Amino acid sequence: MIHHDILIIGAGLAGMRAAFEGITAGLDTAVISKIHPLRSHSCAAQGGVNAAINPKDDWHDHAYDTVKGADYVGDQDSIDLMCSEAPQAVLDMDAMGCPFSREEDGTIAQRPFGGQNFPRTAYAADRTGHAMLHTLWEQAIKYGTKVYDEYYLLKITTDNGRASGAIVMDIKTGQLHQINARAVCLATGGFGRVFASNTNAMTNTGDGIAHAMRAGAPAADLEFVQFHPTGLKNSGILISEGVRGEGAYLIGKDGKRFMQKYAPNKLELASRDVVSRSMVTEIMNGNGDDGAVFLDVRHLGRELILERLPQIRQLSIDFEGVDPIDAPIPVRPTCHYTMGGIRTDKLGHSIGVKGLFAAGEAACVSVHGANRLGANSLLETIVFGKITGKDMVDFVKNREGRERAASNGTDLAMVQTQIDELKRRPTKGAIKQAAIRKELTDAMQVDCSVFRDEKRLKRALKAVEKAKADYTKLAIDDKDEAFNTDLITALELGNLILLAEGVVRAAIERTESRGAHARDDYPERDDKNWMVHITSVYNPKTGDVELGRDAVRTVDNPNYAPKARVY
Repeated sequence: MIHHDILIIGAGLAGMRAAFEGITAGLDTAVISKIHPLRSHSCAAQGGVNAAINPKDDWHDHAYDTVKGADYVGDQDSIDLMCSEAPQAVLDMDAMGCPFSREEDGTIAQRPFGGQNFPRTAYAADRTGHAMLHTLWEQAIKYGTKVYDEYYLLKITTDNGRASGAIVMDIKTGQLHQINARAVCLATGGFGRVFASNTNAMTNTGDGIAHAMRAGAPAADLEFVQFHPTGLKNSGILISEGVRGEGAYLIGKDGKRFMQKYAPNKLELASRDVVSRSMVTEIMNGNGDDGAVFLDVRHLGRELILERLPQIRQLSIDFEGVDPIDAPIPVRPTCHYTMGGIRTDKLGHSIGVKGLFAAGEAACVSVHGANRLGANSLLETIVFGKITGKDMVDFVKNREGRERAASNGTDLAMVQTQIDELKRRPTKGAIKQAAIRKELTDAMQVDCSVFRDEKRLKRALKAVEKAKADYTKLAIDDKDEAFNTDLITALELGNLILLAEGVVRAAIERTESRGAHARDDYPERDDKNWMVHITSVYNPKTGDVELGRDAVRTVDNPNYAPKARVY
């Protein structure tokens, strides 16, 4: 049995930033990742990170833009905390050596981003997440952080309602380990892979959120799923909002811009939910080409494209056969980000399980509410990675974490038995996981996408129920121990099914349109009844997701009062 003071599961930006706080506070801090940290999905973030670091900017304006962007169901205490801490968090990264792009005077370069009234998005060309993650990895190496890479999470262990550690699998050998800790942080990212078309890495299967729910921690806001306006038509690979920040615009198959019809003031830099719905409307009205519209950057010129958007150009060439210097890029909305996650207080502590923390996309802290502003995701990782890391240190040194939670020796044996039973299932006549996954993700894509209604959502729920039933009959072909990716993807599928159920049930429940949740049968926002978070709780007796309510946390600021959200 292995012991650490702090155990962080997930080695992206949020996890590595939290680990920095633990290790520099002198605590025995370990990080678990199912892939090497430098392959974490944080590397895929392109456009930038928001912060009011320009003397002409003000964090209060950033907070207002975020409250509005969240369609007024973001937790205002968390939003104020994030935006006020943002400048120092970015400057911390700069001091660690993050190679941000620079202005002529040497200051950190910033570009405009959607839904904001100031160009406050700091960036490193179009590889910002990559630059930031490598910077934090260097710090992990510098301070000797213990990293278990290629270890897969199988269970969060608890003792009388308090997190006590985790059961994990060493992917290289197939051996199971029980790791005990005084505090556990989940920084495992989102679950965009529940949709057939998405910008997410193959690893984004919501493992941390699903296992937190099974451990008794409620999730929240699962119905709010962000569809990024500009995914490549055929692959769903992300074309950063930073491209529009540099001046690119959207055109239909008629070659004309159309955003003036939907957001006359902000145009292509309206919030992502507004732009996505506008694009889908154009496609539905016949102004698309094979399910896509076009992102035009030709007018920006070759020199700017090569300097500021080199990765975007290469992705377009490699995956669409289009050089954006010469031709517009075919794009369509694709699942990008999950606003929902493990419900926490503003310091990242789970409201359901003591000693369990969450940060980044795996958490619902909730700074994004119904819709995330572009470049607030990288910000959330470094701000709440830092804040949650500090709170874990305090929990271990000064609060309940001073006493080590008891470990239940039966947990490891129980998980091992479940895996053995799965491997023993006969493959002849069994249902293959690929078939279950395809049927589920296709149904989510069609019936729980940019536009929703009760009929489609109930059809999606039937697909989820079928996937749950089929999953009990699933068998895997690979019975070996070492590098058994057949087993791991089967376990990931179980997590996706649980989260799909949470998304669909909450989407049916929320009878209004707000942010990324747009219902054709309830087209208006209903502030009287729905200024709340929907919580999703796993019932281990029935195996179902049950819904509840949690109040939106507010502060005394009249500027945050709900009003019509226009761009």
